[in-house]
Amino acid sequence: MSGRTRVYVEVGGKRAFASAADWPGWCRSGKSEAAALEALASYAPRYAKVARLARVELPKDATNFNVVERLKGNATTDFGAPGIPAKDETKRMTAAETRRMVALLEACWKYLDNVRAKAPFEHVLGAELEYAKRIGLRLKQLDRRALAESFSNPNREEKWPVAYAVRRTAWHALDHAWEMEDRIP
Repeated sequence: MSGRTRVYVEVGGKRAFASAADWPGWCRSGKSEAAALEALASYAPRYAKVARLARVELPKDATNFNVVERLKGNATTDFGAPGIPAKDETKRMTAAETRRMVALLEACWKYLDNVRAKAPFEHVLGAELEYAKRIGLRLKQLDRRALAESFSNPNREEKWPVAYAVRRTAWHALDHAWEMEDRIP
């Protein structure tokens, strides 16, 4: 990876999302592209804790952003979730890229679980069942091991590209973990 953090920016009618392309879960929103990028930068220290859980070091100047793709958002964007897969997320991934991506997702889950131990929250788990369907995995109950194994085979075609599904799943876990952290005294 270069010295700059690659970012996708998704802009809807009411909200924009900035997502660090190579760092699943590090996504923040704002009322504009600039506000979303500012929010993303402000969360770099929080995301660094997740990266360390995955044993991946965030670059020293992680907020040196390079917007590599701009996406036209939709109702999901305006509702408050990244709603559009980037074209970059449809590219074939190497085995090493896949292992890194899944390790970061699993770190997002671990981070969420650590926070949930202090402030239980079940909504995220239900959403993960729905996200699994978007990559062709049908689960009767959440099985993160099966989900991670399915994400480990990203070079197939489903409703969502797996790289986007991982980005969305990781974002959702961290968004709620950070929200819960902010409420814990």
